[in-house]
Amino acid sequence: MDMNTIEAVVRTTDPAEWRDGDAWLAGGTVLFSYGSYAFGPQPLTRLLDLGSAGWTPITVTGDGIDIAATCTVAGLYNLPDLPEVSGRGWPGLDLVRACCDSFVASFKVWNMSTVGGNICTSLPAGPMTSLCAGLDGTATILSTGGTSRSVPVADFVTGDATNCLAPGELLRSVHLPASALSARVAFRRLSLSNLGRSGALLIGRLDGGTSLVLTVTAATKRPVQLRFDGLPDADHLAAALDEAIPAGLYHDDIHGLPAWRRDMTYRLAEEIRAELAAPEGMPGLAVSGDFWPPRTGPASGSTHLSKGA
Repeated sequence: MDMNTIEAVVRTTDPAEWRDGDAWLAGGTVLFSYGSYAFGPQPLTRLLDLGSAGWTPITVTGDGIDIAATCTVAGLYNLPDLPEVSGRGWPGLDLVRACCDSFVASFKVWNMSTVGGNICTSLPAGPMTSLCAGLDGTATILSTGGTSRSVPVADFVTGDATNCLAPGELLRSVHLPASALSARVAFRRLSLSNLGRSGALLIGRLDGGTSLVLTVTAATKRPVQLRFDGLPDADHLAAALDEAIPAGLYHDDIHGLPAWRRDMTYRLAEEIRAELAAPEGMPGLAVSGDFWPPRTGPASGSTHLSKGA
């Protein structure tokens, strides 16, 4: 927590107050670990604290779900149990706990890290990016001139730790549409080590019961989304991956070499295709990795360490 250059902490949600040397502070789990030189050679001098923003963490309507950027991972984990979503017939909610578990984090991170912070950190393995991109989430961004704009979360992250935010802009919320939440879904995640950082995380969605939407994250430097008018066969899917993901787009770090990430992407994509092509609930399908099928009940407590909670 090397932040000895900070001169002031300002409680605000107004991008107009941003100036050079500022950083937005939400949960702070990444910002504090990066320190005063998190964003370049010039040190941070102020933190703009969102802790008292008062934004409602989760809002459920017939149009879908709005998640405030300040909603914690622990708060999001409870979403499938909220009475507001009961009986809505949203299979997409099964992805929530699978993605939350993919943090494989300590209880401190679990209870402090925010949905918006994880997306804005923009690491390839960010599971909130995976969740929101996989469900066609749209990010609302507040700009310094008093305006706002909307960006698909699939386009928000532009590379390893880079995104579309201009200096001073603030991620306000993410909207998950009911149309995506209503689709049948499948999830696959692989890591090189037990409970390690995701090396590949893929989400499949069957829109209208016929059209496949496949979102590739963690294996690639930014999210890659493929859309098919129907459910492709294995060869068509592999060819589409060839075209959509050039070799240079696969991520390369200690958590997985590009060649391995590529191979696992094709493997997991085919598992997802096969799962969504089969009758729902069919036993015996291959499932690689952790956290799928989803848990059917709440976690035993917010402080246990198994499977990332």
